[in-house]
Amino acid sequence: MATIILDAGHGPLTPGKRSPDGKLLEYHFNAELAERIRHYLLLEGVDVFYSHENSRDVPLTERAAIANKLDADAFVSLHANAFGNGWNEAQGIETYMFPQASKQTAALVEQVHRSLITACGRKDRGVKTANFAVLRETRMPAVLVECGFMTNREEAGLLLSSAYRVQCARAISFGILNWLYHEKIT
Repeated sequence: MATIILDAGHGPLTPGKRSPDGKLLEYHFNAELAERIRHYLLLEGVDVFYSHENSRDVPLTERAAIANKLDADAFVSLHANAFGNGWNEAQGIETYMFPQASKQTAALVEQVHRSLITACGRKDRGVKTANFAVLRETRMPAVLVECGFMTNREEAGLLLSSAYRVQCARAISFGILNWLYHEKIT
């Protein structure tokens, strides 16, 4: 049917990617989310590969090269956001695509973003563009999602909870599948 690359953003050794109290390590959230999304996509017959590894920080260019080599249908990078180093009021979900993205990419980003906002009920920070390496260097539609702020006490609690992780995984999977079905039919 299709091949999706899931990218647990950053890596297990990336410094500073944690909540101010140290209870939430971003990579642990990202990697668990990738596992959950993989489960849902496999149930629908989608081939899923990872661009990350649990034993090392995979360089960004290598992550894009993996996706390009596999000629994947889409690349989905998973993240938890942060603003500064201390607790603050920044909150919500935002989704990114490359500034010169294709219409297919824009459709993928819109499906994933809308699904996350609907399922999770968090503040909608919108769809944004950014010159991130994994968006720029991949040759297929690529999206980067920020599922909430590790530096917001309420959202850090959500990001740590199994229930919220399931919500995010189901929503992202749903968005990907809607996009795949639309793209395969039209």
